[in-house]
Amino acid sequence: ALAVKVQFVSTGGAPVLIQSEFKIDATEKFAKVLKFLRRQVQQDNVFPFINQAFIPSQDEPVGDLYKNFGVHGKLIVNYAPTLAWG
Repeated sequence: ALAVKVQFVSTGGAPVLIQSEFKIDATEKFAKVLKFLRRQVQQDNVFPFINQAFIPSQDEPVGDLYKNFGVHGKLIVNYAPTLAWG
């Protein structure tokens, strides 16, 4: 199956990840990315944004997000402790 490279970018005072790039199967739902991110930053209150613009549906397949919003071969997910955009 196709893997998508996800890059996490800290915003608005959120903890910075030591390793910011991860791969996930394109068929996985965005909920899995969010769960993983929350585990990495050890906070439940983390808001993910695609293209610094919107919070995707948790049911959205990662591959679809990448197809529509991928940049330079990656799906860039900004994350913040508060609603930074939108």
